[in-house]
Amino acid sequence: MTTPTRRRRTPKDELLPLSDVLKELGISRPTWYRWRDRGYGPEARRTPSGRICVRRSALDAFKDELESA
Repeated sequence: MTTPTRRRRTPKDELLPLSDVLKELGISRPTWYRWRDRGYGPEARRTPSGRICVRRSALDAFKDELESA
């Protein structure tokens, strides 16, 4: 019988709190919510505790789009 293995997330795919995302993008919280209302910005998730987080891979992909535009 084999034991189930857990998949570990790579450090690149860590969940970042919104405050870290705002610092990295250089924007304010109101700008973040304005972007979200318009469907712009990286994909965000709400944790069970109610915090908004963004995966590192989603943030990096969004920043790459900004640079190429």
